Amino acid sequence: MKERTLFTTFQKRIDNFIKNHGGYWSPLSMLSAVVEELGELAREINHLEGFKPKKSINEGGRLGEEIADLLFSIICIANYYNIDLNEETNKIFEKYKKRDLNRFI
Repeated sequence: MKERTLFTTFQKRIDNFIKNHGGYWSPLSMLSAVVEELGELAREINHLEGFKPKKSINEGGRLGEEIADLLFSIICIANYYNIDLNEETNKIFEKYKKRDLNRFI
């Protein structure tokens, strides 16, 4: 039996949301959204690490929000291409377990 994880839930929830709000964008538009969200995440980390202060003191810490925005954008691409992130993540863990077995000890 296939194990259900958070990815399964998120993918279905995001798919329902997108389908009820106009449908998926084109793949290149979704990729552009990923890049935009990644830039916003970089901006937050730059600020938190003291490399680039924000222009306004009213711009509070939004690191978690930016990570969630990026995940949402990436999940949209996975959904568009019918990629099961649960399955792919399990494959990645297996790859890292073999490849990096003694790498960080």
